[in-house]
Amino acid sequence: MRIMVDTNKCSGHARCAALAPHVYALDDQGYAVPFDGEVAPEDEKAAVAGVHACPERAITADRRSSASAGR
Repeated sequence: MRIMVDTNKCSGHARCAALAPHVYALDDQGYAVPFDGEVAPEDEKAAVAGVHACPERAITADRRSSASAGR
């Protein structure tokens, strides 16, 4: 699963990082930074909780792995 953060929509509520700090990183001002890579299978549930917690809908998840997306 891949996570995409729209940094133009992020308002710095940091709810994503509160729910999944090992998945979401924040910059010095508290805004979510783009996630690079695949979410580990054991972190997917927390990552999706972060997606749903974002009041700005700045985060989306693609459950297809990058390996299967290129097929």
